[in-house]
Amino acid sequence: MAVVGHVEWVQFARVGHVPVAGEVVHARDAFEEPAGGGAVAAVQLARLAGEALFVTALGDDVDGRRSAERLEELGVTLSACYLQCPTRGAVTLVDEAGERTITTFGERLDPEGEQALGLGEDVDAIFFTAGNLDALRAARAAARILVASPRARHALGHGVPLDALVLSAGDQIERGEAVRAEGEAAIVLWTEGARGGSYRQSSGEEGRWSAAALPGDPVDSYGCGDSFAAGLAYGLGAGLALEDALALAARCGAVCLTGRGPYERQLTSADL
Repeated sequence: MAVVGHVEWVQFARVGHVPVAGEVVHARDAFEEPAGGGAVAAVQLARLAGEALFVTALGDDVDGRRSAERLEELGVTLSACYLQCPTRGAVTLVDEAGERTITTFGERLDPEGEQALGLGEDVDAIFFTAGNLDALRAARAAARILVASPRARHALGHGVPLDALVLSAGDQIERGEAVRAEGEAAIVLWTEGARGGSYRQSSGEEGRWSAAALPGDPVDSYGCGDSFAAGLAYGLGAGLALEDALALAARCGAVCLTGRGPYERQLTSADL
């Protein structure tokens, strides 16, 4: 299992509510983690499969180095290039309902095609969140199953076939970016949180799946969608039928929702 994607050094904090214009709120329970869609998915895949390769780009700075150290602590095998620019940062505020609001700082750092060539030619599944067109082509050549996020942006829409494209139905940016790649995906899936989600296959067949029961109280929604996508990639890569892969993915999202930050609670191989 592998991920080609991005990292952000994220400061997390809980607030009573997200401030409105001109308002001051006081945060509590602050902590920091390397996160972003690529990092969260890589950790989830490592916990399901026992190991996962993460191809990414980091700044040659303090945040880049501590991102690498922390991701390796979390069980990820890292293949990172270090660029002479800052690692992208972010602040995430989590309200009392567990909903997260994210503000990013700086440019996203994307891996290049030369890095992705190191994936080899025999990967069961790759989740692609960021990288250039050459990186996407290398991922396609390496992977039996290729799942992508619309956050891959300009790498999409150039005729590289995808096995699945996963996006949030409520995210207007993702919906807009997905337009360029929907015709290249064998299946497009729209997640809807507690309502489950829907999908459409290239054959025209449509369907829905239900959200999994929460194994605890909801705490923090950060990382739920990326954990879902990683679970889907794992399930399809393991040869599960679509219905079973979606059920597994839904469990991944549900478990993540019950933890503080993206990594406190994720589904593991012992839970399968």
